[in-house]
Amino acid sequence: MKKKLLAVAVAGVLAAPVAAFAQSSVTISGVFKGSFESLSFGQSTKGQTSQTGVTDDSSAVRFNVREDLGGGLAAIAQVDMRFTIDNHAALSAAGNNHIGLVSKNWGQIFIGRQDIHYGNRESELTVHGSLRADSAALLAFAGGGGTAIAGATRTANVVHYTTPNWSGFTTIVAYSSNPTAAEADITAGAAVRKGSAFHINPNLAGKDFKVGYSYWKSKNDANATTASVTGITAVAGDQRGDRLYGSYRWGGLMLGLAWDKSTITNNVAGTGKVSDRGAWSLPVQYVWGNHGVYGHYTKARDDKSTAAQDGAKMFALSYAHTLSKRTSVALTHAKITNDVGANYQLFTNTAFGVANVVGVAGEDPKIWSVTMRHTF
Repeated sequence: MKKKLLAVAVAGVLAAPVAAFAQSSVTISGVFKGSFESLSFGQSTKGQTSQTGVTDDSSAVRFNVREDLGGGLAAIAQVDMRFTIDNHAALSAAGNNHIGLVSKNWGQIFIGRQDIHYGNRESELTVHGSLRADSAALLAFAGGGGTAIAGATRTANVVHYTTPNWSGFTTIVAYSSNPTAAEADITAGAAVRKGSAFHINPNLAGKDFKVGYSYWKSKNDANATTASVTGITAVAGDQRGDRLYGSYRWGGLMLGLAWDKSTITNNVAGTGKVSDRGAWSLPVQYVWGNHGVYGHYTKARDDKSTAAQDGAKMFALSYAHTLSKRTSVALTHAKITNDVGANYQLFTNTAFGVANVVGVAGEDPKIWSVTMRHTF
């Protein structure tokens, strides 16, 4: 009898934490992705015009938490840790991080840091191939390549809402109280303008097609360029971005299109619009069995608000072979041809490039890259 009671007590103790943990779940996932690349510059002013080396391709470890709250409502959270496999950079929570709620009937809302706007381009080349060959190298930059729209990265201080899926139609609405850094509205000195950003992104997707529109509008905190005018510091860099994108699939073949218009305005007296740039991209891919060929041709037009000839074109092609559902190897070639006044760089050049090599106006960066990817 005593043995039975002891067994029941032990089972109760062991079951207690199990019952507690059963109310929430933690999922660990991520990607290891890196390349060995050869980088070179045409029309270069550099002493050495080429180099080879290992680059990271945005490797990550993600922790996703979900707790069912009943009635179809759940609490969610994510920590997106980034690390580099080439130079032992410290692990940091530099990715998409958030905490919020999700409901089947009401959609999803969270606060945190998130990729918005700049990534809508329809190309899947960088899933397996080099991230530096992304068409965002042109689409996400204005002013002859000198200024990133929506930061060309994750937006900070975001309140992010996604509607439920209504027969393939969804909409993302996001607001940021300061898209670039921590809040800086309250100061000890002169008054500064309060920054903010707004994003809306409706999408319609079917079995074989997708079409969407992405809108971005932002203004920075502070960012002084002249003396205070009527108590408010004059600021630079107000942005607007409009992008249309879509694609259609016929079996393993996909054809897509992305069109982008981006403007930058300074509210300093007599300055006005300082960048007005249009761009477009034609992505294409064909996948059969364990093989895939991905490519895009992208063009940034001359900026209407600048005197320089600063358009550019980009060509990228990648062949990928999937060794399993989680592992692939790809060979990628990409080249940007800059006009004499343009300074477009390979995507993530300053973040993941070999020794952070940056070209000057008129130089033409080119890479050959072998990339290995493993997801878990």
